[in-house]
Amino acid sequence: MSLKAKPLPEKPLAERIEDFRAELDRFIDAKAAELKEQTPGVPLQVLRNMITVRAGGCQCQAAQSILEGS
Repeated sequence: MSLKAKPLPEKPLAERIEDFRAELDRFIDAKAAELKEQTPGVPLQVLRNMITVRAGGCQCQAAQSILEGS
């Protein structure tokens, strides 16, 4: 007889979505900080907004565009 570990209870969907959105925010913030080094006169929040606006305000699309190099 083998003993199998029981899977841990999964987080509620709303909590997983919040976690993922926070991860996306950190990723987008890192890209904005990278761009800030190249454009010192432009405020960080402006750069971040430019990244997300190009993606229609969608964090997922913004992250995907960054990953694709667009």
